[in-house]
Amino acid sequence: MSFVLAIDQGTTSSRAILFRGDISIAASAQQEFPQHFPASGWVEHEPEDIWVSTLATCREAMQKAGVKASEIAAIGITNQRETTVVWDRVTGQAIHRAIVWQDRRTAEICAALKADGHEPMVSEKTGLIVDPYFSGTKVAWILDHVPEARARAERGELLFGTVDCYLLWRLTGGRVHATDATNASRTLLFNIHSGEWDRDLLQLLRVPRSMLPEVKDSSHHFGDSEPEWFGGSIAIRGIAGDQQAATIGQACFSPGMMKSTYGTGCFALLNTGSTPVASKNKLLTTIAYQLAGSRTYALEGSIFVAGSAVQWLRDGLHIIKEAAETGPLADQSDSLQSVYLVPAFVGLGAPYWNPRVRGALFGLTRNTGPAELAHAALESVCYQTYDLWAAMRADWPDADAASTVLRVDGGMAASDWTMQRLADLLDAPVDRPMIAETTALGAAYLAGLSAGVYPEPAKFADNWRLEHRFKPAMSAATRERKLAGWGRAVKGVLASDEGE
Repeated sequence: MSFVLAIDQGTTSSRAILFRGDISIAASAQQEFPQHFPASGWVEHEPEDIWVSTLATCREAMQKAGVKASEIAAIGITNQRETTVVWDRVTGQAIHRAIVWQDRRTAEICAALKADGHEPMVSEKTGLIVDPYFSGTKVAWILDHVPEARARAERGELLFGTVDCYLLWRLTGGRVHATDATNASRTLLFNIHSGEWDRDLLQLLRVPRSMLPEVKDSSHHFGDSEPEWFGGSIAIRGIAGDQQAATIGQACFSPGMMKSTYGTGCFALLNTGSTPVASKNKLLTTIAYQLAGSRTYALEGSIFVAGSAVQWLRDGLHIIKEAAETGPLADQSDSLQSVYLVPAFVGLGAPYWNPRVRGALFGLTRNTGPAELAHAALESVCYQTYDLWAAMRADWPDADAASTVLRVDGGMAASDWTMQRLADLLDAPVDRPMIAETTALGAAYLAGLSAGVYPEPAKFADNWRLEHRFKPAMSAATRERKLAGWGRAVKGVLASDEGE
C-alpha cells in the first residue's frame, strides 16, 4: 500500500493525482464541469457535477497507473474553500446548487451585519472580515430562500458542508459528516482560538448547530470509502482547503515561511506558528493546518486578479494568443516608459478590500503598445504581491527580512520573467519547486502522514526540491522609483471611488 490518492476539487475542474511513496506522480486525471451564473455576481455549481467528476477522475487515475484500491494507503482531499452545499441528511440530495466562493449575492446581508456593528466580534473570533466570500452568509441565504429549508434545518433534517465535507459524506455512503480545521476556519461560524463552532456566531447568522460537521485534525482517519466506488474500500485520512494544502505541499512548516499561489487570483500565506496574529492591514488570520490537536496559524492575503490579467490580454485585447507569449513580449518593452496597470476588474483584494473600484492604466504614451501592456500586466501581479508582503511584515514584526524566502506555485509561477521581477521588487529570493502540483501534494501528504506512508513534517520538508531560485538583481533606486509609481497608481484608482 505505497500509493496515496489526492482529490483536488477546484472551482472549474476536478482532478485526481496518484502519488507514490517517494512523492513522485504515478498518474493524474482532470475533468472540467459547468459553471452557472443565474444573476449578476452569482456563481453556482451543481453538487452532482462535483461528485461525478471527482469519482470519474479518481477511477481514471487509478486505471492509468494500473493501481487497485488495495494498493492505495489513503485518500487526501483538498478543495475550493468557502463554497457552500446544503443537503438532505437521509437522501444526500442537495436542496440548492452549491454557492461558490466567488458569489456576491449576500453583500446586503454583510452590509447589514457591519452597519449593526457586528464585524469586530466576528473578526476577533474568526480572524475573517464580514464579506460574501465566506460560507456563513451563504448558508443563511439558502435557508431563507429555499421553501421549507429553515424549518427542515431546525428539525435536524439538513446538513451543511464545504466541498470537502460533501465529498467525504458521499465517499463514505453518508456515514461521516466531518471537515478539518482549515475549512471550518473559512465559514464565519468557527472560533479559531477555541477550535469549536461558536454559539454567538451561529445565533448571529441563524444557522442551526445540528447542520454542522464535526471538526477534525487535517491529518486524521476521517472514514473509509464505500467499496463500490473504487473496487474496494480506501481510508480517507487527510483534508485541507486548497491554499492551506499548497502551504503544506510547499513544506512551509516553520514560522516565517511564506508561499504564494498564482492562479486566476493569487493567495499568499505566511506561517505565524502557534499564535494567531490579528491583522491591522486587512489581512485574514486563518488556520494553516491542525496536526495532533495542535493548530498552526497563518496570515493570508488574497489578490483577485493575477492570471486573469494575462487572460485579459489574450481574450479582451487579443494581443497574445497564449499566456507563454507575455514574458518574451514584456522583454521587448520600452524601458523609458512607466506604464502601470491596476487590474481592479472586480475590485481590489487585500490589503485594500474595496469591491467597488475598477481597473485603470496609467502612464500611457503615443508609443505604448502590446509589449508595454504585457509588461504592465505581469508587473501588476508582482506589485500586488509586494503589497501583501509589506502588510504581512507590518502585522508580524517577527518576520526576519534578511532570511525570508517566498515559495511560489500555480500556473503563473512558470513565467521566468514574472518570477524574476517579483524577486526584484520584493528584494528577496523567490523559490520555485520541482513539483508544481503543490496543492494536491499537500492533500496527499496529510493522508500519507496519517497512514504512515510519509514522515513527520520536518523530514517531509527535507524532500522539498528547488527547481529554480530567482535572486533580486534590481538597484535599490529603481525598485523605490517603481514602487512609488505603483503607489500613486493605486491611490488614483481608490480616489476615483471616493469621487463618485
